[in-house]
Amino acid sequence: MLYSASMNMEVAQKSAVKSSAALMAAAQPGSVTPRTTVAVGADYLLSQLVWLIFGLIGCLVAARVDYRRWKTLSPYLLAASILLLLLVFAPVIGIGRKGAHRWIGLPGLPHFQPSELAKLSLILFLAAYGERFQRQMSGFRQGLVLPGCIIAAVLALIYIEPDRGCTILLALVAGTMLMVSGVRLTYLLPAIPLLVGALAYSFWHDPMRLRRIMAWIHPEASKEGAGYQAYQALIALGSGGWNGLGLGNGRQKLGFVPEDHTDFIFSIIGEELGLIATLGVVLLFIVMVMCGVYIARRSADTFGFLLGTGITFMIGLQTTINIGVVTSLLPNKGMPLPFISYGGSNLLLMLIAIGLLLSISRFAVEPARKKLNPFETTPELTEADA
Repeated sequence: MLYSASMNMEVAQKSAVKSSAALMAAAQPGSVTPRTTVAVGADYLLSQLVWLIFGLIGCLVAARVDYRRWKTLSPYLLAASILLLLLVFAPVIGIGRKGAHRWIGLPGLPHFQPSELAKLSLILFLAAYGERFQRQMSGFRQGLVLPGCIIAAVLALIYIEPDRGCTILLALVAGTMLMVSGVRLTYLLPAIPLLVGALAYSFWHDPMRLRRIMAWIHPEASKEGAGYQAYQALIALGSGGWNGLGLGNGRQKLGFVPEDHTDFIFSIIGEELGLIATLGVVLLFIVMVMCGVYIARRSADTFGFLLGTGITFMIGLQTTINIGVVTSLLPNKGMPLPFISYGGSNLLLMLIAIGLLLSISRFAVEPARKKLNPFETTPELTEADA
């Protein structure tokens, strides 16, 4: 699907200025640097395959290593994530795109998105914290104030990138983990209106995101403006019918649906493979979430339970937000569809998260086997068995 969505894409690149006259002209104030259009072809596919290889290696390593070893490493991993979040604003390392600073990297090397690492490292930290202070989590200081300060620091750095979607996602995941850890609802519930009010204030003073919300409320009135992307995505989903137009035969990817290889790839799936395939994708994610819940419930300790809960909720909520945006059930907010959208950092960290779930399942408590014959007696242990 990634190759089908991106094979006809073209990107603009700066062309080389060879002559001295052209170089002087380009240096004049108000001049525009010459740009050339280059076809993407299979570049995105090959790049994603490289990330997939590293992700599968990370998944295998995380699955083979005892997940309990991450308890002592979680504070250092979180500190490294915070440092990387600060580096997105560095002059050389930080990379800005479309008014946002969310990536780091050096020329000629792949770009990395620190907020993806921050999501997993914060989940690991909260799981380790919840196990260590599980008897004090009902208190105000240990249960809410201390972890709340750590959560607020991470969310603030992601928020100012700006990345509102990741901020909301991580806030909901962190709040769920605190609630499951034993924090009283009387402490958590008053914080919800404050956070919602602060977020509403931020959106009200952010013209771009305010236009997206208004476009979501009045889709027909803004289908040529802020609601163009969501409107074209609905056309793609509707034109696919039950069986789709066929793999590679989609029309909306020909410049009609922006970001069709990342945040809106679900609409291309619906157009080319049809409603049956989209429902199949949703079903696979539901099965994945159910497996994660089962693994978390059968975990051998509190750390595994909290870690499995956080990872499962993160994957499920991110999937829900992405599909909700594509189907216009939610306002437009850029967020990749896990395991499918283009984005190496997200794919790498998601596969490592799956590896952690597999590691938790390796040490899970097995349910007691039920006797099929009610008259069956348990055989006595012999001296050799003992």
